[in-house]
Amino acid sequence: MKSSTHLAVAEEIRSGENERDSRESSGRRSRLIERFRQIRNFTTRLCEGLEPEDCVVQSMPDVSPTKWHLAHTTWFFETFILKVWMPRYRPEVPQYAYLFNSYYNAAGDMHRRDLRGLISRPTVAETHRYRASVDDPMLDLIRNADDELLDKIEPILVLGFHHEQQHQELLVTDIKHVFAQNPLHPIFEARESGGGSRDVALQNFVEFDEATVMIGHDGAGFSYDNEGPRHRALVPAFALASRPVTNGEYITFIETGGYSRPEFWLSLGWTTVNEQRWQAPLYWTKRENRWWNFTLSGFRPIEESEPVTHISYFEADAYANWVGARLPTEFEWERAATDLPIDGNFVETEQFHPAPTPSGAEQLTQMFGDVWEWTRSAYSTYPGYRAAPGALGEYNGKFMCNQYVLRGGSCATSRTHIRATYRNFFPPDKRWQFAGIRLARDPA
Repeated sequence: MKSSTHLAVAEEIRSGENERDSRESSGRRSRLIERFRQIRNFTTRLCEGLEPEDCVVQSMPDVSPTKWHLAHTTWFFETFILKVWMPRYRPEVPQYAYLFNSYYNAAGDMHRRDLRGLISRPTVAETHRYRASVDDPMLDLIRNADDELLDKIEPILVLGFHHEQQHQELLVTDIKHVFAQNPLHPIFEARESGGGSRDVALQNFVEFDEATVMIGHDGAGFSYDNEGPRHRALVPAFALASRPVTNGEYITFIETGGYSRPEFWLSLGWTTVNEQRWQAPLYWTKRENRWWNFTLSGFRPIEESEPVTHISYFEADAYANWVGARLPTEFEWERAATDLPIDGNFVETEQFHPAPTPSGAEQLTQMFGDVWEWTRSAYSTYPGYRAAPGALGEYNGKFMCNQYVLRGGSCATSRTHIRATYRNFFPPDKRWQFAGIRLARDPA
């Protein structure tokens, strides 16, 4: 038999382990609750300067009204967490499940995307009440869930955080498009101008030798399913521009006839240029022989030192052809960015506009933040990719057709949302996102 001393020691050890486990469990709940509140509050913060009339406009089918973003992110938590793991939960308005589903066919029928701007009810005030009606039970569920239930909820909860951050970015880019239709040039967030164009660092090309590298997320922390499986890829030798293409450089492309010379354009791009009558990036216009653009801080003269943005893939590719370079592949971009810090001009700075390129920069700069960077890579699966079953499996895989990959995030992206492995994607004609150009070259 064990002595009473040994039994007492064993009991003390068990008691200590239980106390540690309890602290860890409590700490995890506290972290999830704090993160939930941070994410939800920042969405509200982005809407503080908006009037109800601003929140209901849909300026084109790709744009969703601000009110819809507020409701859809709430619907996500309600649909994939509360309705699944809180048996006593009852939606206050069951019809919202139809109105605020986006594209999850397995989750039920949905209202047409291009008609979202026709829905005057619920009102903006009712939409905020809907958010509160979901937030309170969500917090109760996290607070009271046992460890086994929390293990099941946490992955979906974290996905919901990142989903809402995606919609925060869309909220910013969508309201910019809405405001741009208004001849009064409304201001989303007042900011001082950069003070005119500045000296720009020379564009250097940083060389990389041929190498077999690991591509994709390594599994440590959150990632989307389209960032894996991690796999080896042979990346031939290449050179990557030290900075993004600037407004000043792009103006030269415009003024030397870039939009009127078909030899630089893909066939579909040339058709699009002529059908849409593009003559410059989205939001640009020329007045009295000077280029101006609409920003979320108002209508301003172009600052030539800023990265050019609101560029389609077609325009990025045409510019690269004109200058005798090309766009990087997403594997080249990821190889170059893997060891760089996630630092830059993100939505948390609340500038809502690309920052000027730093002068004197010779190595890779502005890889993260400011503007998404088009790559020449078609958006497709990695080797071994399988979409998850159920509605959440529709998150990325169903869009792997007729789109191109962008990397690096923008001034509307959250710093805590981006990674070197993050794969954004859009069709090649889309311009309302903060997308720009970084050039690449093959070895001489």
